[in-house]
Amino acid sequence: MFPNMTDFDFMLTEDQIGLRDMVRKFAQEKVKPTCRALEREGEVPEDLVKEANSMGLNLVSLPEAYGGLGLDKFTYALIREQLAQGDAAFTSRVFGFGWSPLKIAGNDKQKEWVADLMLNGGILAFALTESQAGSNAGAMVTTARKEGDEYIINGTKNFITSGGDAAVVCVFAVTDKEKGSKGGVTGFLVPKDWPGFIVSGHEDKMGFRCAHTSTLFFDDMRIPSKYRLGEEGEGFQLAMKILDDSRPACGASAVGIAQSAMDEAITYAQTRAPGGKKPIIMNQGIGFMLADMEIQIQAARQLVWGVCKSADAGIVNKKLAACAKCFAGDVAMKVTTDAVQVLGGNGYSREYPVEKLRNL
Repeated sequence: MFPNMTDFDFMLTEDQIGLRDMVRKFAQEKVKPTCRALEREGEVPEDLVKEANSMGLNLVSLPEAYGGLGLDKFTYALIREQLAQGDAAFTSRVFGFGWSPLKIAGNDKQKEWVADLMLNGGILAFALTESQAGSNAGAMVTTARKEGDEYIINGTKNFITSGGDAAVVCVFAVTDKEKGSKGGVTGFLVPKDWPGFIVSGHEDKMGFRCAHTSTLFFDDMRIPSKYRLGEEGEGFQLAMKILDDSRPACGASAVGIAQSAMDEAITYAQTRAPGGKKPIIMNQGIGFMLADMEIQIQAARQLVWGVCKSADAGIVNKKLAACAKCFAGDVAMKVTTDAVQVLGGNGYSREYPVEKLRNL
């Protein structure tokens, strides 16, 4: 009834169309079935991650000067949406947190070091959240005490995506309790397996299971000053800039989740014919619901694309970026919930994929 309107080819270059189609094929033929099979056990398909890396997907945000693809935000959003239609957790595992921390505050040596790790399949994780400091990141209690040319870090970070799989973790800690978020937080780049850096087993989550989410512990972890990201005391403001920079990508993933749910709902509605009568898509109530789902997805996609185009033109609008991420996330929740309703009782069955999409 409704075509898959991801094909705004008139807005895309030939290279963008080729990339989009390549990633769509990979996502639908390999990522989607593989991750669906591994979802129950919460396993990461590392062989498929390597295949994605061989396609260069892990290097989309790495600048060309360092050996990456250096794609603009709009092209990255196109790719990310398509891969997320296969599986959003896998998408997060492949891309990690991208190049943003280095782009915003890394020095030349740090950029060369992290770029080399990324070229060899490594990703970055972003460790800001603590059990008492989720949305209120300024309430973090992890500390970093300077001693000579080292910092001694103690504390815990919770619910960190790919925290145990990343080659480097971008960690934020309090260096001045009196100043707190206003000049008292500092960022660090912590290599994997660094002494005093301990990773827990991954969380047994309701959804997003093909990417590991871990608790990170820092037990008198000594790390040289050369691993500090930016200047001491700049950490909180730096973290907020990194989050601002990442929001369009998060929005693109949310659109991908919604589109996947929409596609499944349409296919089911076209083939489900109770009692051998007309397919349920011919029922006006179902048709109206699908139409509303399509409208929401298109609105979210265009908002994400608009933010990306703006950023690529050098116009950074933090408020609009936040709106795009929030709206796209809300749309993903609404569309996946509606998709479950379209499938009726089957929407709650693991035999059908919308149950999984609703829990992402």
